[in-house]
Amino acid sequence: MSSCHTSTQVDLKNHSDKIKLVLVGNPNVGKSVFFNALTGIYVDVSNFPGTTVDISHGVYKNYVVLDTPGVYGVSSFNDEERVARDVILDGDIILNVVDAVHMDRDLFLTQQLIDMGKRVIVALNMMDDVKRNGLQIDVKKLSELLGVPVIPTVAVNKQGIKELKNTLETASTGNSISGIKELMKSIMPKVSNPAEALLVLEEDENIIERNHIKEKYPYREKIYLQRRKRVNEIVNSVVTETTNGASFKTRLSQLMLKPLTGIPILLLTLFIMYQFLGVFIAQTVVGITEEIIMGTYYNDSIMSIFGPLVKGYDFLEKFLVGEFGILTMVPIYILGLLLPLVIGFYFLLSILEDSGYLPRIATLVDRVLTKLGLNGRAIIPIILGFGCVTMATITTRILGSKRERFIATMLLGLAIPCSAQLGVIAGMISAVGPVYFTVYITTIILVFVLAGTLLNQVMPGESTDLLIDIPPLRMPRVKNVLSKTYTKSMAFLKEASPLFVIGAVLITFMDHFGILLSIQNAIAPLTEGFLKLPKEVATAFIMGIVRRDFGAAGLFKLAEDGMLNAAQTLISLVVITLFVPCIAAILVIFKERSWKESLLIWFGSMFIAFLVGGMLAFVLV
Repeated sequence: MSSCHTSTQVDLKNHSDKIKLVLVGNPNVGKSVFFNALTGIYVDVSNFPGTTVDISHGVYKNYVVLDTPGVYGVSSFNDEERVARDVILDGDIILNVVDAVHMDRDLFLTQQLIDMGKRVIVALNMMDDVKRNGLQIDVKKLSELLGVPVIPTVAVNKQGIKELKNTLETASTGNSISGIKELMKSIMPKVSNPAEALLVLEEDENIIERNHIKEKYPYREKIYLQRRKRVNEIVNSVVTETTNGASFKTRLSQLMLKPLTGIPILLLTLFIMYQFLGVFIAQTVVGITEEIIMGTYYNDSIMSIFGPLVKGYDFLEKFLVGEFGILTMVPIYILGLLLPLVIGFYFLLSILEDSGYLPRIATLVDRVLTKLGLNGRAIIPIILGFGCVTMATITTRILGSKRERFIATMLLGLAIPCSAQLGVIAGMISAVGPVYFTVYITTIILVFVLAGTLLNQVMPGESTDLLIDIPPLRMPRVKNVLSKTYTKSMAFLKEASPLFVIGAVLITFMDHFGILLSIQNAIAPLTEGFLKLPKEVATAFIMGIVRRDFGAAGLFKLAEDGMLNAAQTLISLVVITLFVPCIAAILVIFKERSWKESLLIWFGSMFIAFLVGGMLAFVLV
């Protein structure tokens, strides 16, 4: 069958007798240096028909050399990938440039090129970085496992370039993953070459349409997982770690990834974060912003201006300047109590992100999270959940299966307090002493672990493998950290303010017409009898449905007024932490998950929250 796409689709009429040598690699691996080394000044640039993507091509001996956009795989998700795919399909030899330090990432593309049946030669570039990163690579064994020539290079210094040039004709088809050729047999009569047959198996819609294939071949996920497993096996076989010649950052990175040293480093990091957020921000800073600036100066000004105007108008007075007033409680809670906590959390999170430590945490906890039905990548939405559960729920899309996304969403909605709620909790729990603090932390972790373990046992399937790129460690850039902190804090203000106003109006309405008192009396057997808490705590729980930090702030007020003793403070904080997600989060959960799953998360959280709170009350009160 003849090919349904034109030859390379760039103007190569004058080079039709030459071998097409195609440069392929991930972004930023140094392909342009190889292209320049091969073609020199004999370079032309053509616009790929139907796109804005330019293709550089030139001549080297009896080869016409074509550069391609940097891609992570041969597919058709955007113009760059479609152009790279079509040039690769028409190429005779593929020069695959691989970053030696990030082979776990780059070899996925290498193995795909081999699976396509292409003649491949690998330029293992940036070998000078290998030693600095505390690595040793068995290049000979790598070549044997891949089944293609592998030439170590440092392209910017022209090291290995001459050997590469002399070895181009030895490019070979390599060792494809097990079983792939058998799957391709049934497709071969319908396409023009093995490469297209593989792309049909990998559900490339353009190739399927181009070859007028009607049958379904849903093998992409299976092939990708098998290819990833194969790449991991190769990397584990040829790469070893060493401290000889490694920089301090590299040695520190290695220590962060090993459980024996990585766990103490992580615990130290969490302790520093607690001291900054739970002690300095929640107690010292909030003491100034909430009690002095907003609670005294702002509140007194508002009361002196609006108090006389609304005096005698009972509902209006409650609505504007009452206990839940939109001019009193709302700005005091948002600006005085919550905003400093949110800024503090996002400042810490931005440091973790910008330093490159966050993916190292993911790698470190991968084995633990696997027991909960997740993999290390789930640490990203979990950590983001401490900022905002709503955003973290959306981020669960990065997880590899529907099963993992449900487990992560359930654990986020159940046991992860958002930043503002966490700050209030930290401030309250630190005030009742280390014993209750330890009980709180232990309880929440136990619920998190038991819930995840149970879901992992009862839900069919297994957790997927961890696929994550680990960037180099670096000092966080002040500009980046401040920019991320500002952007995310402003997003919090925009999201939280309307919901707080709605919550204040709702609570004021319910309080004015006696609905709040009726609810308190109705669930008094639960709050007073089972949880052994004042019935006013029910108001905080209702406020928590509007927004979780709103409910935590309500508990903060009750504690300030002396209505909760130390044990009751602990119980109420455990319940409000495990309580149902706020309205914004639950709406996103309903959007991301099915109705059945979302309702299970909602009612499951409520049931577990009161059950655990009741058990604590039975023991402590």
